[in-house]
Amino acid sequence: MSAESVKPAVIVLSSHVARGAVGNRAIVFALEKLGFPVWAVPTVLLPWHPGHGRATRIVPEAAQFSDLLADLARSPRLGEVGAVLTGYFGDAGQIEAAARLVDSVKAANPAATYLCDPVCGDSGGLYVAQETATALRNEMVPRSDIVTPNRFELAWLAGMPTETPQQAIAAAEALGRPLNAVTSAPALMAGGTGVLLVADGQRLAIEHRAIDRAPNGPGDLFSALFLGRILAGESREDALRKATASAFEALARASRRGADELMLAEDADCLAHPMAMVTLRRFAGPDRRA
Repeated sequence: MSAESVKPAVIVLSSHVARGAVGNRAIVFALEKLGFPVWAVPTVLLPWHPGHGRATRIVPEAAQFSDLLADLARSPRLGEVGAVLTGYFGDAGQIEAAARLVDSVKAANPAATYLCDPVCGDSGGLYVAQETATALRNEMVPRSDIVTPNRFELAWLAGMPTETPQQAIAAAEALGRPLNAVTSAPALMAGGTGVLLVADGQRLAIEHRAIDRAPNGPGDLFSALFLGRILAGESREDALRKATASAFEALARASRRGADELMLAEDADCLAHPMAMVTLRRFAGPDRRA
């Protein structure tokens, strides 16, 4: 294998479940399916997604977690790393260490990409401590090259409404990040949802039908696939279309089977080669009166 064909490693910090396909279980699978080596660090250990019921929650001790990330930061192989992806944090104390790791990766490789998936809530409100959400907003989002909030998270981070596509565009622009990809975004398609991209005057959405009682994990899966395709040199539009189509197809297949989790082992083909039909929409500038 030639040096040119070796893809950069991605450091991933997110939750780990014993059963299911959320957090690191989805992210690592997707990135490796696209050919990227992964350095995976769990921020919390769970037997299953909290939506399946109460269970033991193990958060790494803060000092040990910080020391582990410091080890990664001084690794002689840090130059292999081309990106960092952060998702769910177990507590606010992990965020300072994560921020230092991102800074170290950028120092070793100024071209490295940091994707922040600011996992902190959904339509039901914040599901992390206020301190954790605030640290995400203040420390991680400002460092990001790509940020992938869901619609609720975007509204919380920007302090702005996100009920319409134009409102969501304005809120994404208010974050001030180079590339924003908003999941579960408001759609023009009746009964639909999708992902909204806002970057450098580019405003477009990939929409598809919404799935009732969908399994958990499509946001984690989308972030990994979108980052992988960006790292592979695909255009933002192509990366958005393919990542959205893959996540939707995996979700739809699992839902048809009546599964309560994504079934990534069975549906791995759609991560690299999605076949789902999705709709592209382009938007003009934000309506400042909204």
